[in-house]
Amino acid sequence: MASGFSLKDQLFNIEKTRYLAGLFAEAVPGFKPDHFEVEVMAGLLPLELKARIAWIAEVLGQHLQGPLSEVAPYILRALPPPLDPSKTDDDFGDFIFAPLGELIVARGLESDPELALDLLGEVTQRFSMEWAIRPFLNEHPDLTLTRMQDWASHPSYHVRRLVSEGTRPRLPWGQGVSLDLRTPLPLLQQLHSDPTRYVTRSVANHLNDISKKDPDLVLDVLQDWRALGQQQDKELSWLTAHACRGLVKSGHPRALRVLGYDPDAEVTVSVGIETKTVKIGDVLNFEVTLSAPGDLPVLVDYRVRFPRATGKASQKVFKLKQTELKGSPVTLTKRHRLKGDATTFKLHPGRHEVEVLVNGRVAAQDSFELTP
Repeated sequence: MASGFSLKDQLFNIEKTRYLAGLFAEAVPGFKPDHFEVEVMAGLLPLELKARIAWIAEVLGQHLQGPLSEVAPYILRALPPPLDPSKTDDDFGDFIFAPLGELIVARGLESDPELALDLLGEVTQRFSMEWAIRPFLNEHPDLTLTRMQDWASHPSYHVRRLVSEGTRPRLPWGQGVSLDLRTPLPLLQQLHSDPTRYVTRSVANHLNDISKKDPDLVLDVLQDWRALGQQQDKELSWLTAHACRGLVKSGHPRALRVLGYDPDAEVTVSVGIETKTVKIGDVLNFEVTLSAPGDLPVLVDYRVRFPRATGKASQKVFKLKQTELKGSPVTLTKRHRLKGDATTFKLHPGRHEVEVLVNGRVAAQDSFELTP
């Protein structure tokens, strides 16, 4: 990401505000787009991303007075056409419609949940309502889950995805939900055979969330789906690997076996670091050589142990190679940049350890000194 890039400014700015104002000016008699734009921009820029969503929703609510039953026709009229139904992935929509979800929650959660769910089903075809649906799961779980059962077979893959994404146990930026981990599983079973990657990725992310609390539940579900044979083998294999990515990073033996990797396989591994002293901002170069007596699929990762300012160490696992050994040695090379300007993870000088993981097990290690 380039220095100075601001996601919040890209997603919520005067151009996006003007676009939303124009849509409602055409849909609502007496709506004053210039006033709306001025009021939004007067308070927008100091706010962070989620707060910008809430602020735009608040200002829009001031321009759309009345209960949800009166406001709903205006919202529907203001919506642009649904997102391209011919696509199957990477079509999240325009963030400027996220405030509509906030407004729908504010006006309909307590007084008109049925109508509110109707609207969320429409708006999510322009921008995912995964955050807005979660208050309804908490306040009206039976009503919302019944609606989701219908949505799971909806013609729009955006609506189908909302079923999985909205019920995720650990949805980023999302309100927590009180659902038991098993409650959405019948819905996920229906969605796991969906023809669009946008939906199956959400199912995999949902299962990855569950795996942090109940790994065996996830692995049981994946094996059951394999036995059902309702999804194409290639897509189900992808879904399984994506759902188990957290378990693989932690070296969970059963997850690795489900993916076809034997944690107990005999593999000879060596690792060599090119330069034992590396400066912050430079590249760490290292080489890994693997061999096995026969044909063997291997999943090769590496884990770096970073010293922290507190004196304790933290660690991160990185992907290296998914390959197959066929009796002769295989050599892998890696260039790992040690970024000094990362905003989410600060490097500290000192001794760093590199561990090579083969099928989830530490197979070799080396170290280097990081200097300012």
